[in-house]
Amino acid sequence: MSRSREEVVRTNESFGAADIREFLNKGQYTRLRQVIQELNDADIADYLEDMGEEEIVKVFRILPKDIAADVFSCLELEFQQYVITSLSDKDAAHIINNMMSDDAKELMEEMPANIVKRLIANTDPETRQAINHLMRYPEDSAGSIMTVEYVDLKESLTVEEAIARIRKVGLDSETINICYVLDEQRRLVGTVALRYLLLSQGDEVIGDMMHENVISIHTLTDQEEAARQFKKYDFTAMPVVDNENRLVGIITVDDIVDIIEEETTEDIEKMAAIVPSDKPYMR
Repeated sequence: MSRSREEVVRTNESFGAADIREFLNKGQYTRLRQVIQELNDADIADYLEDMGEEEIVKVFRILPKDIAADVFSCLELEFQQYVITSLSDKDAAHIINNMMSDDAKELMEEMPANIVKRLIANTDPETRQAINHLMRYPEDSAGSIMTVEYVDLKESLTVEEAIARIRKVGLDSETINICYVLDEQRRLVGTVALRYLLLSQGDEVIGDMMHENVISIHTLTDQEEAARQFKKYDFTAMPVVDNENRLVGIITVDDIVDIIEEETTEDIEKMAAIVPSDKPYMR
């Protein structure tokens, strides 16, 4: 007999691909949907990567749409490519629309041009604009790894108005812990932490309480330098600006962790003489 939903959730550590496969084989799709949506997105992705490709696509068709996008972001690239090309244009576009722009852009860079064209054509105009914007920046630059989903505030807003804005746009933002204060020309003039907003009086003005000494990086800054800045200042997010100090995006610490892993792997491969190096190996 299949376990109840409560039993599966309670024994999350022992749950795995075999359990999902059992639900699929018995045609218990509604039950699987109920159980799997209680699990962590990263765990679901791990289970799916232990399954066959056709089974993975079946699960994605069963998952609630919002959870499907989050699980998709946790998959390794090769599995993402298979899933996105196996789904209908409508379902694939829904996943792309619900991904953070930097993750969607990274996926597009690895896909064949004909598939990218099809996916882009079916996404929302806002998503299409964000992806195209990110793909303009040089590879390995801060601009190429940033996301354009962030919370921006005006200096003239009160705390009450700022919180209302966060409620409106926060769900689609990469992070709401730090909000970025912009002037009328969208130049970055300050930051304010969410905790200060929550602890302040509703009629206080953002311009009077914001932190003006903002540390930012340029869109063309090398991603390794961006990683060093994160380490130096112990940030969880950092604003990215253009030549006129206008805010164009932010980089979050999860993106920097990926960069550090990539650079570490590359350095190890170079030391082991696995990949070419600009300098002689003995040096």
